[in-house]
Amino acid sequence: MKRLTHVASDGSAKMVDVSAKPLSHREAVAAGRIKLQAATLDLIASDRIAKGNVFATARLAGIQAAKQTAQLIPLCHTLGLSHVEVDLTSNQTSVDAICTARTTAQTGVEMEALTGVTVALLTIYDMCKAVDKQMKIGEIKLLMKTKTEARPNLSSRSGGARRAATQAAQQTRPGLQTSKLK
Repeated sequence: MKRLTHVASDGSAKMVDVSAKPLSHREAVAAGRIKLQAATLDLIASDRIAKGNVFATARLAGIQAAKQTAQLIPLCHTLGLSHVEVDLTSNQTSVDAICTARTTAQTGVEMEALTGVTVALLTIYDMCKAVDKQMKIGEIKLLMKTKTEARPNLSSRSGGARRAATQAAQQTRPGLQTSKLK
């Protein structure tokens, strides 16, 4: 059986040391669902929930929560997120939320995606609780996580090295467009 990385030999909780790991591009996608009454979904669709625009608020809450994951979950590393997106779609019985998070770091970004989707759903619950006492949040899960090798940052190179790297990239990927910053 695989050993738990957040448990010390004496059984106490510990933060994993990732300092020796190389930087990698990381992406994670998490999803969840909140079931609502049809009348509540109609109120959301017509922007008639008293607290305001439910989807806009839930998206912002999910993004903000993903950025604050290390403050909420004690053993998570603080990550500089390069992208967080929360998508919300509704049908006749529920709202589905998907949160995508990206970073270049030494550890994964799945907790940020899971936190983002969870808080987006909790925000919908909070905004609709006055009109719907039967809401149910569930099916929160990680859909995907990826890790790819990080390439050197071209902006930290000299002009000649940056031009050479750009030319090499254009030769290996015909049609690659680059923009010049002025």
